[in-house]
Order: sequence, then C-alpha cells, then structure tokens
Amino acid sequence: MQVNPYLLFNGDCETAFRFYEPIVGGKITAMLTHVGTPMAAHTPPEWHHKILHVSMTIGDTVLMGSDAPPDRYEKPQGFSVSLVLKDTGAADRIFHALAEGGSVRMPIQKTFWAARFGMLVDKFGIPWMINCDEPA
Repeated sequence: MQVNPYLLFNGDCETAFRFYEPIVGGKITAMLTHVGTPMAAHTPPEWHHKILHVSMTIGDTVLMGSDAPPDRYEKPQGFSVSLVLKDTGAADRIFHALAEGGSVRMPIQKTFWAARFGMLVDKFGIPWMINCDEPA
C-alpha cells in the first residue's frame, strides 16, 4: 500500500505544482486538464484549462492534486504536507522558498527533536512542515 497526499486548489493547481517542482526537486509526471476528456462536457468553458489531475514524484513519494470546482473548493485545514530532510541547508532553502508570498507559522529553527523544524502556509494556501533530523 502507498499513501499519497492529494491537494485541492482554487484554480491555481498548475501554477502551484510548477512552483513546487524545482523547490522540492520533484518531477511532474502527469498533468491533465479537462480539455479532451469526458469531463469537458460537464465543466464550464472557463474551467476547461484547469487541472483535472497532476502527479509529481518526490523521491519515493507521489504528490498529487487538482483544481476543485469553484463551488466545491474548501480552504485546506487540518493537515500539513511534511517534508523530512537530512541536510540543514536544504531544509532552510526549501522552507524559505515555500514561505515566499505565504505565511510562516513557526520559523525554521533548532528544536529539541530536530536540527531544523518549521511550519508555514504557502502562497497557495497549502500548509507545510519542514523537518530535518539531527545527525546520527
């Protein structure tokens, strides 16, 4: 079994995933819009070029998402996408890049359990936790 986070966006899914890809070192492996699919007939014309489904591999994990129809979008809450790293420099870089234009909930810093830990909500409304383990 594999568990994959699936993120819903308010019309900016493509922009978000293109933003995330270089920051986290991911690779977008699929990005489908409504155009050319059976869903196009059930989608308002202004929504045809919005994302029906996107997949991005990050290491051994797959992060997925789509644009929720405007009448079904809900602000993300009650979860965070958690990235666990082994390099403090990478943790700091990723945290600050994801925080650009968003809001920091807890600045990235040393904690009693981690060399670096921080929490933020990115400019697309997605909550993130960045954790960098202490060296062994």
